[in-house]
Amino acid sequence: MKQRYEVKHDVDLCVIGGGLAGILTAISAARCGIRVVLMHDRPVLGGNSSSEIRMWVSGAGTRVRNLQETGIIEEIMLENMYRNPTRNFSIWDTILYEKVRFELNIELLLNCTCCEAESEGDWIKSVTGFQLTTYTWHTVTAKIFADCSGDSILSELTDAEYTVGREARDTYGEEFGLEKADKHTMGMSLLFTAHETDHKCEFTPPDWAYKFPTDEDLRFKPHDCLEKLNTNFYWIELGGMQDTIRDTEKIRDELLKIAFGVWDHMKNHGDHGADNWELDWIGFLPGKRESRRYIGDYVLTQNDVESGRIFPDTVAYGGWQIDNHLPGGFYMSGKDGAHLQKRRLTEPYGIPLRCLYSRNIKNLMFAGRNISASHIAFSSTRVMATCGVMGQAAGTAAAIAVKYGLTPREACEKKITEIQNQLMEDDCFLPGFKRPISKLSLEAKLTAEWGDPSALHSGIDRKIWGNDNGYWGMCGKAITYTFKEKTKVSSFRLVVDSDLDREYVDGNPDALNISMVLFRRRDYNNTTFGFPKCLLRAFRIEALDDDGNWKTVYETDSNRQRLVRGELNVETTAVRLIPLATYFSDRLWTTYGSAQAHIFAFEVR
Repeated sequence: MKQRYEVKHDVDLCVIGGGLAGILTAISAARCGIRVVLMHDRPVLGGNSSSEIRMWVSGAGTRVRNLQETGIIEEIMLENMYRNPTRNFSIWDTILYEKVRFELNIELLLNCTCCEAESEGDWIKSVTGFQLTTYTWHTVTAKIFADCSGDSILSELTDAEYTVGREARDTYGEEFGLEKADKHTMGMSLLFTAHETDHKCEFTPPDWAYKFPTDEDLRFKPHDCLEKLNTNFYWIELGGMQDTIRDTEKIRDELLKIAFGVWDHMKNHGDHGADNWELDWIGFLPGKRESRRYIGDYVLTQNDVESGRIFPDTVAYGGWQIDNHLPGGFYMSGKDGAHLQKRRLTEPYGIPLRCLYSRNIKNLMFAGRNISASHIAFSSTRVMATCGVMGQAAGTAAAIAVKYGLTPREACEKKITEIQNQLMEDDCFLPGFKRPISKLSLEAKLTAEWGDPSALHSGIDRKIWGNDNGYWGMCGKAITYTFKEKTKVSSFRLVVDSDLDREYVDGNPDALNISMVLFRRRDYNNTTFGFPKCLLRAFRIEALDDDGNWKTVYETDSNRQRLVRGELNVETTAVRLIPLATYFSDRLWTTYGSAQAHIFAFEVR
């Protein structure tokens, strides 16, 4: 009798899909102390940002100043900036891999496709995936399942409610809604990379590539990527008029014909400044924008997005423009942006927890491009940094639900304040909310040798809405907490300026507002893209001992993160933080001069 080799896992949370939403769901839940399996069907993590697809990460901060996403996504971005200054996609893959693989409480299953699910009524009991590299079936039993697959694989393996396509205008009262609903979606794009050399490079397209001898044949799409490196050939896009799941292989074949035809147009038809440019890589896995969207207890709409609505159960936020790629994709005219439907936003909007769990499957959550949103609202929420912060929210909520033995809905109803406070504690910005300050910090006397440190208790750890919300100190000048009596101080929390607008980062100015680079001019082939110079690199924390002397209890000269937390475990009457150097300086502060240190929070617990 034939048998299949099977491995069983029993955990608290099973996450399906290893794009940025799934990565942050798994990491945040694991850091909250629950056991997690992350099942991903590709050999590398990152989804659309991985080396298999190569789309850079965009979010609210890409369009609106001061709205760069923080939390785990900024932690990853800073690590990438520090270790990957040339923005190599393979190194990016490695950084994402290690963030998951070496996180306690996560078991990572790569090359494992979710194929089956076992349910009892409105409750998922387990899922089973096939791992191609080991020919092993992995069955995962969990308390909660988070579908971050993008394509909502559990919607067809369970009875979870979902929708596909564009709503009618009267469904949610949306200005951009249709007269009559349809099943069309945004398409998928095939990306490629190229670099400029010091000599002419010939290009011979394959015989099966499409021919686009004129700009009219190219549907007048914008193709100035080689001059403006902060864009790409995103409009090599198809599938919106088809089924973006079942027809993916056919769509990929067509996209390859178009992509090679576009590069042939750039090289051999007209003067596009591409003579010395050489093709490096072309993707065989299309980057998908839209397929199935789950239905939760709330459906986010265009009106919510445009009004900057803040919900009582806000757990994430968006701010990317309404960016609706019309279903015709490549075959629509690019004149005056006719292939797109856009509207810029000026304020963030909240994303409620009710959009991140199923309305009819009790233990199903989701994050990423499959949340409970209308097609138009989704056109803003779908970008990867926004998907990431939704993932951190879903993972945190799942962990708190498991902690109390609740379903996601019950956790939303009973523990939403705890969820929100944990997210803000972990450096997630929630518009309209302030992070609570620790009781020990509020009861102590806070002083500084330079300036007014009161902003350290603002509860808002970033510049926003015209307010700095931070303390401007000087390196070498202490910030001190003094207690009324000898007190046990267990730990500290520090948030420093990581230059969310990337104003103080060296490198090609055309590419500083994107996280990775697809096209490299010759002048910038060897350029690194720097690291935020204002970030606090070195600092020391000291405690006052019984003899009245300051004793170092924590010290680093190589910090590269915005959120820093550490153990102190001292009994003392005073604790002080001494900033020593930012990345503006190659050496630590000395008596011959000092740099400013911009700090948003410093607390003791």
